[in-house]
Amino acid sequence: MHWYAVSTKPHQEHIVEANLEKVGIETFCPRLRESRIIRRSRQITINPLFPGYVFAKFCVVRQFRTVVYARGVRNVVAFGSTPAKVDQGIIENIQAKLRDGHVVIRPQMFKTGQVVRIQEGPLCGLEAVFEREMSGQQRAMLLLRTLAYQARVVVDLQSIVNL
Repeated sequence: MHWYAVSTKPHQEHIVEANLEKVGIETFCPRLRESRIIRRSRQITINPLFPGYVFAKFCVVRQFRTVVYARGVRNVVAFGSTPAKVDQGIIENIQAKLRDGHVVIRPQMFKTGQVVRIQEGPLCGLEAVFEREMSGQQRAMLLLRTLAYQARVVVDLQSIVNL
């Protein structure tokens, strides 16, 4: 048995999970707990990490039809006519990031205007001013200041440190 990504109808991830688990199929739908401002007040929301998708572990030969025809399922993600397997390591990596049943996103490490040093890559050793984190929280936009030139650069968050 392998893991597969199952595409769901909008906002029906929990229904797909329940229906597949009723028939003995292991599912995994990681959820993200985050603080958001809704109607001018800060609230904690819990939403799927991958909206519209649930991971399911099943045997394609015996259980494919059961999965595809489960209530709330759109389809099994496939390349051509072959369902795409999800590597077990990816599932384990996501599960390792769970805290109290939810994926935890680390707080922002740098503040706007903070001076940082680039640790790796072609700009290694240069100092820059942190502007903001970019999508996916894996990159940062920095204002690079050299003798007579200012430029914005995008680098991996892992390659910068506080001064």
